[in-house]
Amino acid sequence: MTENPGMDPAYGFAKLLELERIEDNLFRGWCHEGRPGHAFGGHVAAQALVAAGSTVPAERGVHSLHGYFVRPARTDRSIVYSVDRTRDGRSFATRRVAALQDGEIVFSLLASFQRPEPSSEHQSVMPPAPPPDEATEPRRRRWANRFGAIELRPFTELATSARGPRQQMWVRATEPLGDNHLLNVCALTYISDVRLALTVRLGHEANGQHPVTTSLDHAVWVHRPFGMDDWLLFDMESPNYAFARGIVRGEFYTRDGVLVASVAQEVLMRL
Repeated sequence: MTENPGMDPAYGFAKLLELERIEDNLFRGWCHEGRPGHAFGGHVAAQALVAAGSTVPAERGVHSLHGYFVRPARTDRSIVYSVDRTRDGRSFATRRVAALQDGEIVFSLLASFQRPEPSSEHQSVMPPAPPPDEATEPRRRRWANRFGAIELRPFTELATSARGPRQQMWVRATEPLGDNHLLNVCALTYISDVRLALTVRLGHEANGQHPVTTSLDHAVWVHRPFGMDDWLLFDMESPNYAFARGIVRGEFYTRDGVLVASVAQEVLMRL
């Protein structure tokens, strides 16, 4: 892999998440930008998860990941993903991934994988939401043009609410992803970073000030199997912002109300 095939977000997920295997625990990839000159953090996190999952038996599905954005990654350099096979137990496997660029760590990931295990269940109720077809077309087209691998349909933005700033949108991949669990979770990881941090900004853009936000860390918990090529409701809220740091939480629901994943992110926001 001698050129950057991941610069264009119009590629589908299979291309965006493609990695070159250098050695058993070493991979190389390219990422497109999220803001000028800087790689999109969700793309880096998703590729790091691909690297981790490539060293785990397919019957063990990823159930959680925790990542830290250490340095901005550039788009004119490849990123090398070094996987540490931390633990392989009877039920769980743990992988640590260091994403390196020019010899420095830009992103650090810890991911856990579990063998399927039956149990009883409970979940929260999906919040009220109109169907995906009721999203406003101009905003849908604008976001689809920027992130071609996914389709986003935002419809709710509340600068203030009982639980802080809040927004909702319907999301899905623009190409079929099949039943590959790792690919679907990696696609969700990518999508979960598209507008999550911007939730903190709602209500803080008065008087012509436009806050600059930077993701500090990112976490994903997968609760149930899902297909990212069907519509999921992404419900986000920011319960706190202080000392220039905001917390954002999000939940993904299927159209029939099944909670499939939860995410959380801490954001640095300076006016």
